[in-house]
Amino acid sequence: MIVLSVNDLSLSFGDKTILQNISFSLDSRDKLGIIGVNGSGKTSLFRMITGDLDPSSGSVIRAKEKSLAVLTQDTAFTDADEEITPLARMYTVFSDLIRMEERMKSLVDDMERSPDSQLLNTQRATEYTNLERAYTTGGGHEFRGRCASMLKNLGFTETMMNAPIRLLSGGEKTRLSLAVQMAREPDILLLDEPTNHLDIETCTWLENYLSQSDKCVLVISHDRYFLDRVTNKTLQIRRGRARLYNGNYTASMAKRKADDEIAEHHYRVQQKEIARQEAYIAQQRAWNRERNIVAAESRQKMLDKMVRLEKPDTDPGPVRMAFTCGLESGNDVLNVRGLSMSFGDRCLYRDLNFEIKKRDRVLIIGPNGCGKSTLMKVIMGLVRPTAGAVDRGVGVEIGYYDQENQNLKPGNTVLDELWDRYPGMTETAVRSALAAFRFRGDDVFKTVSVLSGGERARLTLVKLMLSHFNFLVLDEPTNNLDIDSREALESALEDYTGTLLAVSHDRYFVEKTATRILDLIPDASGQVVLEDYRVEHPKQAYTEYQLWRSAHPMSSPVSSLPVPAQEETEPAAQDHKTQYLNQKKAASEARKRATQIERLTAESRSLEARIEEIDLEMNGEAATDYLRVAELDKEKSGLEERLLEIYEALEDLGKDM
Repeated sequence: MIVLSVNDLSLSFGDKTILQNISFSLDSRDKLGIIGVNGSGKTSLFRMITGDLDPSSGSVIRAKEKSLAVLTQDTAFTDADEEITPLARMYTVFSDLIRMEERMKSLVDDMERSPDSQLLNTQRATEYTNLERAYTTGGGHEFRGRCASMLKNLGFTETMMNAPIRLLSGGEKTRLSLAVQMAREPDILLLDEPTNHLDIETCTWLENYLSQSDKCVLVISHDRYFLDRVTNKTLQIRRGRARLYNGNYTASMAKRKADDEIAEHHYRVQQKEIARQEAYIAQQRAWNRERNIVAAESRQKMLDKMVRLEKPDTDPGPVRMAFTCGLESGNDVLNVRGLSMSFGDRCLYRDLNFEIKKRDRVLIIGPNGCGKSTLMKVIMGLVRPTAGAVDRGVGVEIGYYDQENQNLKPGNTVLDELWDRYPGMTETAVRSALAAFRFRGDDVFKTVSVLSGGERARLTLVKLMLSHFNFLVLDEPTNNLDIDSREALESALEDYTGTLLAVSHDRYFVEKTATRILDLIPDASGQVVLEDYRVEHPKQAYTEYQLWRSAHPMSSPVSSLPVPAQEETEPAAQDHKTQYLNQKKAASEARKRATQIERLTAESRSLEARIEEIDLEMNGEAATDYLRVAELDKEKSGLEERLLEIYEALEDLGKDM
């Protein structure tokens, strides 16, 4: 059943067209991912769907009696909301149930005050019974537990749930807003960058929640891992136009690449033919004989009737990044020894120890609040640790990316910000560097204070790129970057010959970049312990690490807390060796399963794509060719049998995990 239909939606401001003829429709269980570069009009599309922005033309039709809720990036709470607790704010979603509770309590009080009014009490009892039935059916006995559970899954502690909302950070308020919208259980849910401010654990919970939901979901996101796990359709917006693909982000990008190549080929062929015909016409007219003039006019008429193909849409110039080293560092880049960090009575971690060698790609992951950014600031010397030391190796030159971009001066223009940092560069060189990061034309005269989050991130990265450091320390570098910019960053870091240490919640970035993962895991007391994992399969880092963790459900992470010395007997030592060998064997088996899963998944996607092509041909070009239809049907049956075998194999491999 179609629950939402967008028909030829366009949006213009003056002579500037933002969106043009956007059309798509969604069924009740569809999950649509909306992608595009920053500023392409994704949020404007949401606002037109919700009715907050009037389109220049076109319409949005929502199925009758289907409710809609939206989470925006700038969700705000009222002054009254700021004084209540997150739990109380969640309860307001169930105001009907709360009114029923109050009425039932009132009826009980009335019956207790006037026990002799039998007729009146009979009426009250009947009303109470009806209310109690509706209350139970509506989830009255569960909604408080559901609210607390949802907040817990989104990272709220018991203390946070019962403290005033005004004490929450901006990210925590965004998570609360997300919980409120999901608690409403609307038929259509619109989410604008829902994974911002979420750690990996919370993202995973949200992915599972949305993918299992029977509601229609539209989500704007640059989180490719999230899109792959949640969506079954993808709407890509480029240069004001949109194209709808079946499949998640990865599948849609493969189809987009194929479509772009076909469109580009047809366009080049037509342009070549047009140029050939125009040259022929010009030659005939130059000869200027009667028969030449007739031939030229005939060809011109043919050319005028040709349906001209538009130049294929492209995004507004890819970001071009390239990080290079100046001097080579020594092999020992960083040594963290006995590091402890406390704030008042709260101890984040104690006695952390790890080393980083030249050309390591170390990615730090862990839940919000575990101290990842604090650790980066300690390494950079911006925060003094409670105990321990951080030693840099010989010849190490560190370039630091701060996720708040605090090194930018708000009053500077974009041009001055880069020129002040590199005064020896010519204006042409500065402009060229900025153009590579999509600062073109008048963009270079914008002041830093008016830049978007994505523009500030790109400006910080271009400053870092020109510095030629041999050790990059990056704190959430993909925050606020669109997908194209993230992929450009990943490609640049792949070619970088220096050493990398980065904090990230972007699992796709971790997957493609890491050669080693440091996982900061809070233990039962709230202190952080360290899991240090070396990746064996490049570009599969996060998947490999998750499989390894799944294969070690009973193993505790390597604790950084001091362990009392104990006298170990020979049998205990033997048990320890056996356990180590078993763990090593389990890790090897997990990697083999990961390789099998990847191979089978790739084959299944290829088969699904071929089956889709067959369906299109059977219902299109071959619809009246019965022999061809029979051939296609036979091929499809064979493919479906193989696909079923793959699904069963993947299910078995999943059980083994």
